Amino acid sequence: MVDFFDNDEYDRWMKHAERTLESAINDSSSGFYSWACFKAQQASEYAVKAYLRGIGMNTFGHAVSLLLKNAGFNKNIINTAMIIDKYYIPTRYADAWSEGVPDDYYNQSDSQNAIEAAESILEGVKSKWKSLKKE
Repeated sequence: MVDFFDNDEYDRWMKHAERTLESAINDSSSGFYSWACFKAQQASEYAVKAYLRGIGMNTFGHAVSLLLKNAGFNKNIINTAMIIDKYYIPTRYADAWSEGVPDDYYNQSDSQNAIEAAESILEGVKSKWKSLKKE
């Protein structure tokens, strides 16, 4: 049971998560697929950090799946986050690939999968936040 709720901090981070997800959707629509994938990862990370900060826990790290695991989320959402985790570095750095740039390695399907995963994570976090506050 959690005794501490910081609604303002949760709301601040969740707003940022939602806006970042909107930006990912816009990037995907404009053909910036690697950036859409990265922003989907970021939106997911911000959402989990909203929850963690809202209950006064540490938010160190960028692995969404590990952050969710540490926060006690179920295996389904953790598995979804494992998809997102793969978009943190190679979507941004040319030296993550032996040739070309990240844009050469991502397509609309990748960005749609990342966005759908992020939407699922945001909804899962919101649902857990609501249920936690009802305890």
